Amino acid sequence: MTRIRLAVTENVLRDPSRVTRQMYEDFLGKDGRGWVAEVDGATVAFSYANRRDGSIWALFVDPRCEGQGLGRPLLALATGWLFSLGFTRVTLSTGIGTRAEGFYARLGWRRDTTHSDEAHFVLDSPSSGQSTPP
Repeated sequence: MTRIRLAVTENVLRDPSRVTRQMYEDFLGKDGRGWVAEVDGATVAFSYANRRDGSIWALFVDPRCEGQGLGRPLLALATGWLFSLGFTRVTLSTGIGTRAEGFYARLGWRRDTTHSDEAHFVLDSPSSGQSTPP
């Protein structure tokens, strides 16, 4: 996951030491759940959902595998899991002006706020009566 996270060309970590191996491990167990996509036995994309606050902690695709439809199902798994835990709204943030920003908007996420250089999005549960993604 670290290899993929450090390889992306958008939403680049300013300080790679801020995301530790322990954080990845914590999100696999006590803090959330994670999913990966593999191609030829190699992990090429991943998502993590945060069970503590109902957010998407990470969704990243290896730049060599972008455009292959890997992000959408990983995001669906993460949001579906959070909704199954009882969250009625899932949140995430991404860089302003990135392809990810457009990706989330196309999937029905609603831009909530903007802080500094990040756009914050929300997705309401299909059962909440709010608008749902296409």
